[in-house]
Amino acid sequence: MPDDTTAAVRGQRLPRSERRAQLLDAALGVFVENGYHSAAMDDIAARAGVSKPVLYQHFPGKLELYLALIDQHTGELEQLVRDALALEDNKARINTMTRAYFDFVGQEGAAFRLIFESDLANEPEVRKRLDQIDLTCAEAMAEIITSETSMEQEEAVLVGVAFVGMAQTAARHWLTHEATLSEDTAVRVTAALIRRGFGAFPSVRSGTDKPKESVGTTAG
Repeated sequence: MPDDTTAAVRGQRLPRSERRAQLLDAALGVFVENGYHSAAMDDIAARAGVSKPVLYQHFPGKLELYLALIDQHTGELEQLVRDALALEDNKARINTMTRAYFDFVGQEGAAFRLIFESDLANEPEVRKRLDQIDLTCAEAMAEIITSETSMEQEEAVLVGVAFVGMAQTAARHWLTHEATLSEDTAVRVTAALIRRGFGAFPSVRSGTDKPKESVGTTAG
């Protein structure tokens, strides 16, 4: 049932960008609470305090609305990661990239559930977007890896996938244990583990580069 604030905006003519933001916010709540398949456009319209025709003026269907949310929030995560890469010190980059996942997971509204726990992940358009954000973040981590080690690019991306997966999983675990584990502690421990993982590979600064095949042996 719409609250007083929602009811107050019913019938008001908002600029298109503000109306779109309002609809996306309402849709996020419905999708997070019910999942894609159980969410109804009627529920989204009611939560936004608009009629269904108004909702359909902005989004032709439920899938398009869901994709718009995916685009919005993967964009937020990507920007957090790119902000981390703007730092010069690699330790600070890793710490900040790790915190980006914790901050993203901890955001009000639980948008991360659409990215990391989507019940529509097998839909091609959704899968494409989720795979792209995973790759973007892994490539960002690979940039750090290649600056620290003698690893080839494709190997670095593979390790980057593992590292960002670790950060994502650790952040989601922390969210269910934040009453007993502070975010600062969780970020520090996770980032330290990621940094230590670099030690499994020859450093570009050490002068002790090993043959390429030995990298896999060391990592194992």
